[in-house]
Amino acid sequence: MKNILLLVIAISLTSCKNNKKESIDYSKENLEITTSIYPENISKVFEAHGGVENWNKMQSLTFTIPNPNGGEVTTTDLKYRKSLIDMPNHILGFNGKDIWLKDKDTTQYKGNPKFYYNLMFYFYAMPFVLADDGIIYEEAEPLVFEDKSYPGIKIAYESGIGESPDDEYILYYDPDTYQMSWLAYTVTYFSKEKSKDFRFIQYGNWQEVDGLLLPETISWYNVENNLPTTLRNNVQFTNIKLSKEKPDATRFEVPENARIIK
Repeated sequence: MKNILLLVIAISLTSCKNNKKESIDYSKENLEITTSIYPENISKVFEAHGGVENWNKMQSLTFTIPNPNGGEVTTTDLKYRKSLIDMPNHILGFNGKDIWLKDKDTTQYKGNPKFYYNLMFYFYAMPFVLADDGIIYEEAEPLVFEDKSYPGIKIAYESGIGESPDDEYILYYDPDTYQMSWLAYTVTYFSKEKSKDFRFIQYGNWQEVDGLLLPETISWYNVENNLPTTLRNNVQFTNIKLSKEKPDATRFEVPENARIIK
């Protein structure tokens, strides 16, 4: 018994000695470390578009949507999601707290400011806005369109995230390139109830901006039986500007003669 005890002590001392001696300098080791907090499929989509790390370096995004009556220029603070939409007859803004609208003339604004103030930014900044906090990812059934199958990733939001946490999105990507090909989405803002009716946007006309793939145009499709059928309309984006410089916060503040949207 005494000999066994001595043997145990000897082994323990040797083990401690070896642990102390074999200190590894990890800076000199080639290790494969997975740091992504996202599922593998959507991580590959992000990488195909330039990577979330590169997107997160950007502080502001500006784009123009040409319209027959004049361009609509949207500027977004990417860190705080403050926004400013300069339209021919109106300016719509969000300062991080209040949504506001300023009329440039007597023309009545016909849209819903609370619904629209970040809508086109959200569609334009795909797929990177799907890296936001509070998102739940699941695999979805693939979309088959014109004899090609596109794998799907279902996006849902945790309770309390955004104006419409019950909205659902499905990102469909090209299985060969992992670039985003389609977005299916529901709208619950007006009904405040979950919807099973999906709308579809086709992506694919990409342009490279500062190492990131962003849309040049996106296309809404008519839908039958919750599947896209024929082209309905295109929306074009021009004058794209990304910046690593923090935007001037004062430009998003409520200007004189603007009204707060409740």
